[in-house]
Amino acid sequence: MPYMYIVRCRDGAYYTGSTLKDPEARVWEHNHDEDYAARYTIKRRPVVLVDVESFARIDDAFRREKQVQKWSRAKKEALMEGRLDDLPGLSRAGGDASTGSATGA
Repeated sequence: MPYMYIVRCRDGAYYTGSTLKDPEARVWEHNHDEDYAARYTIKRRPVVLVDVESFARIDDAFRREKQVQKWSRAKKEALMEGRLDDLPGLSRAGGDASTGSATGA
C-alpha cells in the first residue's frame, strides 16, 4: 500500500515523503541506511514518524507528498494534530510556500 508520511527531525524540521514500504520500515531506513536515507535526514538523525496517510495508488501518495511539502510549518502541524478545519485558514497567498520544513522523496 502506498503512503505519504511526515517525520520530525532531530532539529525540529519536518521531512515529507512517499513510499510503497511500510512507513516504519522507511523511517528505519532514514535513521540507519546510508544507501536509502535522504541526504536531508542523514544530517538530522534521528527522525521520528509523526504522520501517515495511506492511498490506493502510489501516484496519489506522491501527489499528496508534493502538496504537503508546499505547506507552512503551522499547516503541517494542524494536519498532524487532526485540526483539519484549520487548514484553509492556514493557507497563504502565492502557493502556500513552506517555511521551517523540508521536502523530500
